[in-house]
Amino acid sequence: MPSLRRRGATRLAALTLATGLATTGAIATAGAAAADDVPQHRGGATAMLGGLQTYDQAVIRDHGASQRVPAGLFEMSVDDGGTLQTYCIDIHNPTQKDAKYEETPWSGTSLNGNKNAGRIGWILRNSYPQVNDLATLARKAGTRALTEQAAAAGTQVAIWRYSDGAEVEAVDPQAEKLADYLYKSARDSAEPKASLTLDPPAISGRAGERLGPVTVRTDADAVSVTPPADSAASGVKVVGKDGKPVTSAANGSQLFFEVPQGTPDGSAALAVQASTTVPVGRAFTSETRSQTQILAGSSESTVSATANASWAKKGAIPALSAEKNCAKGGVDITASNKGDQAFTFRLMGFKHTIEAGTSRTVTIPLQEDQPYDFTINGPNGFEKRFKGVLDCKTEGSTIGNKTEPVSQPSPASAGGTGSGDLAETGGSSATPMIAGIAILMVVLGAAAMFLLRKKKAPAEPSED
Repeated sequence: MPSLRRRGATRLAALTLATGLATTGAIATAGAAAADDVPQHRGGATAMLGGLQTYDQAVIRDHGASQRVPAGLFEMSVDDGGTLQTYCIDIHNPTQKDAKYEETPWSGTSLNGNKNAGRIGWILRNSYPQVNDLATLARKAGTRALTEQAAAAGTQVAIWRYSDGAEVEAVDPQAEKLADYLYKSARDSAEPKASLTLDPPAISGRAGERLGPVTVRTDADAVSVTPPADSAASGVKVVGKDGKPVTSAANGSQLFFEVPQGTPDGSAALAVQASTTVPVGRAFTSETRSQTQILAGSSESTVSATANASWAKKGAIPALSAEKNCAKGGVDITASNKGDQAFTFRLMGFKHTIEAGTSRTVTIPLQEDQPYDFTINGPNGFEKRFKGVLDCKTEGSTIGNKTEPVSQPSPASAGGTGSGDLAETGGSSATPMIAGIAILMVVLGAAAMFLLRKKKAPAEPSED
C-alpha cells in the first residue's frame, strides 16, 4: 500500500507540475508587448453600467433547486452624453460595478446562433419601457394592473426564457402573466442596424494617393467628421468623393484620406460622432465579463466611430481590423495589403501571408471566456495589438454559482479588484502573469511538502 500511495503522490505532483507550467504558458502568451491597440468596437455607443433601476423578483429553477434573483431594467450612462435602459441576456454571468459597455453586433454575442433572438427584439418593442401605457399592457396580458416594477420584471423573465433557455418565473403574479403573454406572443424580427459604424475601419495605400473609401453607416441625420490630429502639419486631409475637405457626413457618405506625395511613411485616424437614439434591440457587451445587455430604451445619445489609414512608399502596406465571431468561436482578423510585396505575420503558432493587392480574413480560434492579448508585427515597425474576452455562450448552472443578477453591480470593476472569477480580467497586463506564477508556486510547494511528509512517515504495517 505505501508504494501505491507514493506512486499516486508522484503522479499528482507530475500532473500538478504539468498543469502549472501549462497555465503559466497560457498566461505568459497573454502578456503581449505594448503596441497600438486595434479597436474591435466597430462604432456606436459606449456606456458605463449603473445598476438595476426598475425591478422586482424572479425565481430560477434548475435541477430541482431554486434561487430568487432581482429582474428588471438596468441603466447605463453614455460617454459624452445620454442614458440607456437595458435588460440582461446573459443570466449566468455577474454584473460588475462601473463596467464599460460597447454597442456590439449580435454575431459577437450569445445571440449568435440563437434562433429566438428575433423574438427578443419583438418583446423589447412591445413591452415596457417602449410601451409605457401600463393599463393597456396589463389588458393585453390579461391582468388587472401592472406597476413599473412588475412590468420590468415580467419583461425580463420573458427575455430570459428566450436568451438563456432558463426555467424562470416572476414572483409577482401580475408580472408572471405579462411574462407568459410576451413569451407566447413574440414573433421573429430582424436585428437592428448599428447606430454608427465606418466600413471598413482600417485602410492602407501609398502616399500621393487618395486612400479609401470609408463608408458611413448611421441612423443619425448627420455626423460630424474630425480629421487626423496632426493634419495641419502632415497635410493629410479627410475629403469626400469630390475631393473637397469634409466636416460633416450622412448615411452612405464616402470618406477618403488624401495623403500628399512625399509624405513620410505613417498612419492617421479620422473620427465621426453624432447624436441619436440607439436602436432598440442593439446588444451591449463588456470586456470585463459583465452580463451582456440588450437595449430597451435610449435617450438622445452620443455615438462615435473611428477609421485608421496607413501608407508607405514601397513594400507591404497592411491594414488590420478585428471582430469577434461567435459562429466560429474566435476573433476574425481582416488583413488587407495595398503594397507591392506580400505581408506575412505569425500568430498563435501559425504563419499567415497576405499577398500584395489582396485581402484576407483569418479566424483565431479561442476557448469560451478566454481572455486574449496578442500583437501582430509588420514592416517599418508596424505593430497592432488585439485584446478582449470571448463571451459567446450562456451556459452552466444558475443555482449556487453566485453569478445571478444583482440590484447593485458587484465590486469588481473594469480596472479594479475583486474576489473570485470576477477580477480575472481586471488590473494591469502584468496581473495575470503574477497570479499565474503565484498559483504555480503554491501548488508546487504543496506537492513538495506532501511528498516530503510521505517520505518521512513510518512505514505502515502490511495488510497481508
